[in-house]
Amino acid sequence: MRVVFDTNVLYSAFAAKGFCEEVLDEAAGDCVTIWSNPLKQELELLLARRHKIGPATKAALAAYADLCEFVEPLPLPARVCRDKDDDIVLATAVAGKANVIVTGDDDLLALKKFRDIRILSPRQFLEFLDRG
Repeated sequence: MRVVFDTNVLYSAFAAKGFCEEVLDEAAGDCVTIWSNPLKQELELLLARRHKIGPATKAALAAYADLCEFVEPLPLPARVCRDKDDDIVLATAVAGKANVIVTGDDDLLALKKFRDIRILSPRQFLEFLDRG
């Protein structure tokens, strides 16, 4: 399965640990994680703005990036999300031929599906993985 984790899920995993970190760990063995430079930069800026990024966080980000397949997001023909900034998540998923987007963002979750890509909350995704 090919999956894109939205920045809000990654932020929660790196900054707060807990449930979202568990979701990433569960996906690591079973999924190909798709990421793009715009999403990576968004996460780095968010972490830098809200937390001091120390060597441990930098190392964790580098290790995570090494596990990911990077893609160049394809421009969407028209705006899809209520929040135009969320379209980069969809564009990354399309470019990476993702099966699933995992997000906590209500604007994305409201779509439920984009093209053939399911859009799930972290809890829904973990349940989906558990069903196998």
